[in-house]
Amino acid sequence: MKNPLLAKVAKVIATLIPITLLILIVCSAAMAQGGGKAEPNRIEFKRGIASATISGAVRGNEEAEYVLAAKKGQTLTIKITSVPARTAGFDLHGPEDVDLGLELDANLSFSHRLPKTGDYLITVVKLNDAVRVSKYTMTVTVR
Repeated sequence: MKNPLLAKVAKVIATLIPITLLILIVCSAAMAQGGGKAEPNRIEFKRGIASATISGAVRGNEEAEYVLAAKKGQTLTIKITSVPARTAGFDLHGPEDVDLGLELDANLSFSHRLPKTGDYLITVVKLNDAVRVSKYTMTVTVR
């Protein structure tokens, strides 16, 4: 003999499990999209040294972000090279999104006197969709 109460409980559980799983999947996807971006890597210069060289790689639509603190009037120089040649470039944003007149370009050497004190964001991107991976070397100098 079947217990009618147990049959009802089993039916409710059977209904709730798929709904719960669906909610978990939707929430996980939303959290991954909304909070998945990592903080930029901070570039800090060793005492007495005004430059740093960073190597990395970007794949697909990936971006590599770096941030550095600099003062108004200092000169920021950035040089990037990539393998295969001309497949990685960078974009630069100043504090409060100050326009530095920089266009995204490959194998670029950029040098500019900084207009504001604060954090400057450098974003490295792959410029050529024909290659899977772009390996880059970037030298950043602040004087």
